[in-house]
Amino acid sequence: MIAIFSDTHSSDGHELEGEALTAAREADTVIHAGDFTSETALEAFQRECDRLFAVHGNADSAAVRDRLPTARVVEAGGARFAATHRRDGGETGLAMFGRSRDADVVVFGHSHRPTVVETEDTVLLNPGSHADPRGNRPGFATLEPATERAGALEGEIREPDGTVLEAFDVRTA
Repeated sequence: MIAIFSDTHSSDGHELEGEALTAAREADTVIHAGDFTSETALEAFQRECDRLFAVHGNADSAAVRDRLPTARVVEAGGARFAATHRRDGGETGLAMFGRSRDADVVVFGHSHRPTVVETEDTVLLNPGSHADPRGNRPGFATLEPATERAGALEGEIREPDGTVLEAFDVRTA
C-alpha cells in the first residue's frame, strides 16, 4: 500500500489518528506533500513510517526546508509519483510538472482540499489535510494494486476515521 499525506501543520507531532495512523504505519511507501511546519512533526512522521518520501512546503520551518527538497520523484507500486507542495499555474502547471517527470501521479498539497483530477497524462492528487482541514473535510489517500486489472492502482481519499471521500484509478502501464 502507498499512503499519501499533506499539510500536517503541527508544532507537536504527526497528528495522525485512526485509519490515517494505521495507513502510515502499514504502508510500504508514504509520500508527504509538505507543510509539516516543524521538525518535531517531521520526525514524528519518520518514526511512524518505514519509508517516508517528503517535500517541504511554504509553511515549513527553515530546519525542515534544509532537510527536504521542494520536489521529488518516487517509484512505488509500479507507478511514478512526482511530489511538490504547490506549483504556479494551477492544474495546468501541475500537469506540466508531472509530464516533465514522466509521472503517473502528481502529489501536491497547499489548499487542504482533498482533490483528484484526471488529466490526459497524469492524475493530480491532493490528499487534503488530515490534521488541519481549514473548512474542508480532513483527508489522506491510499493506493493499492488493482485487484482485477494489471498495470493499475486503485486509490481512495479517506477521512482519518476511514470514511471514503472519493475513489479513483491510476493507469501505470
